[in-house]
Amino acid sequence: MKLSPQMAQILTLARKENASDIHIVAGLPPLYRINGEIILADRPPLNRDDTSKLAYSLLNEEQHKAFKQNWQLCCSIYEPSLGRFRVSLYYHAGNPELAIRPIMDHVRTREELLLPEEVESFCRLSSGLMLITGPTGSGKTTTLNYMIDLINSERRCKIITIEDPVEYIHRQKRAVIIQQELYTDVKTFSSALIHVLRQDPDVICVGEMRDLETTETALTAAETGHLVIATCHTPNAVQTVERIVSIFPENQQPQVYTQLANCLKGILAQRLVPSVDKKGRKLATELLMMNPAARKHIREQQLHQLTSVIQMGRKVGMHTLDDSLMKLYEAGDITYDTVLSNAQDLIEVRSRIQRDPEDANG
Repeated sequence: MKLSPQMAQILTLARKENASDIHIVAGLPPLYRINGEIILADRPPLNRDDTSKLAYSLLNEEQHKAFKQNWQLCCSIYEPSLGRFRVSLYYHAGNPELAIRPIMDHVRTREELLLPEEVESFCRLSSGLMLITGPTGSGKTTTLNYMIDLINSERRCKIITIEDPVEYIHRQKRAVIIQQELYTDVKTFSSALIHVLRQDPDVICVGEMRDLETTETALTAAETGHLVIATCHTPNAVQTVERIVSIFPENQQPQVYTQLANCLKGILAQRLVPSVDKKGRKLATELLMMNPAARKHIREQQLHQLTSVIQMGRKVGMHTLDDSLMKLYEAGDITYDTVLSNAQDLIEVRSRIQRDPEDANG
């Protein structure tokens, strides 16, 4: 894609300043998120016509139709000298605007990402469902790409991804990788996933389990000998299971609990929190690894018991978000206030720290 001169300037500055996000909003100059803070570019404000032209210049015909119909769209763009960017389009006061995220040109290591080492074991499974969850901007896609890269490095298999949009392009190592993008290669997640099952995959990666058909097909695929890795916009293991079940009609929900109990292998919940120096962010995680107790609680719809399963499983690597926050705090990576503002059980966390905010670091 050939970028307009104005868009090329905006993206070039983002790469130069190592911005994590770019925002194109009418009435303001381009905005850059740098080290977690929004910075205004030293440029004239963009008017409504400017933002509209910039938005539509990035779309192909199919994407243009989808945006007009759905009023929102995610896609990716690539320019050889600047790399790949994820683009999110939306309407504001009836006018198109943009949020753009520069994509890394390499897959970082597990240590660099601060992912728990147990994540590697999920990549070596032959079947089942692995879920990566968290709010928007918590690094789910980064983790998904790390897992794809590890499988690609270790196994002779076929990996098919369905993404919205494709962010990182994987090169063949040991696996065959087919990456499909919504509105460029496929029309919907659900229809794409049905066709993927006919393409002899070993591993299926779904950018988001967002509707009934996609979720239903993903569960079936995980039950029938495929490793399915998918993302969800949920904050922890308990709410992830609740969310998946709630997608289905009430009369189907008992069967879905049984399906999840049988095929779910683990849930990794993520959250990015500010570092002590405010110059970056640290990854806090919650990890549920399925065992007989977890399967029993899901089958019997006792989801509140999953937190106890995680706490009892600390010796094998399971941990709550609060455990992860405490580890970061004790290492001096995040402040006391950051722990408290992200903790799930404030009373328990305070008792574990056993000190007043005035005495805490930061």
